[in-house]
Amino acid sequence: MPLPPELRAGIERELETIDRARLAGASKQISQAYKQGQFHGTLSAPEARGAYLLARLPATFAANEYVFREISRLLPELSPSSLLDLGAGPGTATWAARAVWPGITSFTLIEKNVEFLQLGQRLATNLQGEWRNSDIQSLPEFPAHDLVVLSYAIGELPIPTQVVERAWRAAQKALVIIEPGTPKNFAAIAEIRRQLIDLGGLIIAPCPHTYACPMAAARDWCHFSVRVDRTSEHRRLKGGTLGYEDEKFSYLAFSRNLAAHASARIVRHPAIHGGHIKLTLCTPAGLESTMVTRSDKSAFRAARKAAWGDEWPKQNQLE
Repeated sequence: MPLPPELRAGIERELETIDRARLAGASKQISQAYKQGQFHGTLSAPEARGAYLLARLPATFAANEYVFREISRLLPELSPSSLLDLGAGPGTATWAARAVWPGITSFTLIEKNVEFLQLGQRLATNLQGEWRNSDIQSLPEFPAHDLVVLSYAIGELPIPTQVVERAWRAAQKALVIIEPGTPKNFAAIAEIRRQLIDLGGLIIAPCPHTYACPMAAARDWCHFSVRVDRTSEHRRLKGGTLGYEDEKFSYLAFSRNLAAHASARIVRHPAIHGGHIKLTLCTPAGLESTMVTRSDKSAFRAARKAAWGDEWPKQNQLE
């Protein structure tokens, strides 16, 4: 799904005031800092924030929207009316949540980087929310909201479990955590998963069970991918030729109410062969490989449409 028109217009307004010649260098610095988990420290200069708007915001928005749509599918009765965005940056997760749940009318966004926060306020001229310039590590508690989101924020915290516990206390209905899809970030996600289960949280996604994570046990990492369209300026900024890029991410969604989580989830690209398709699944019994043959017409048809990250089986496609 493309960025909301209001957000695109805000980005264009911001870019009008930025020296385009400096964007490429800023983009390289952001990419390097992003890989090292020191992302926010690079955003003090206007050209760095401009590079973020072109190169990172669309990908982060797409990952958030993917996760929120999966939550909405599995827990349609969630219907949050308030959102707390922790480590909000310019409000990317909030924009994605609004796209999925238009019934959200109350927003609180907390961000320690004042320039980033002010950027978010300029982008969201029509968003009636409360923006707080605070460090989420130092706040003793967070205000209660239906939905609490930590999006691309955990990786920069020295002791994330403390923030996660406070975030869970604040979450009246659900807590969502999204991180870049790297082994390091997944290690933090796996630890937080254990923490939230111990705190009584109920998994919405992506896990189909509350047993020990089989991906972590296999020294693998659970992550997913969403394809993001690149604008011509984005391609020039990164020196790329493709009209898209794939954003990889790991995530957790926990609820205070029981959700109809996936019976199994595809955790690798389906391997398509002439007469069969191999799927690698996370199941309550652990990691499993299943072979879907052409002879099972309905299952084969569903497997051909299935993608990495999907629930399996897709009951509506098997009927």
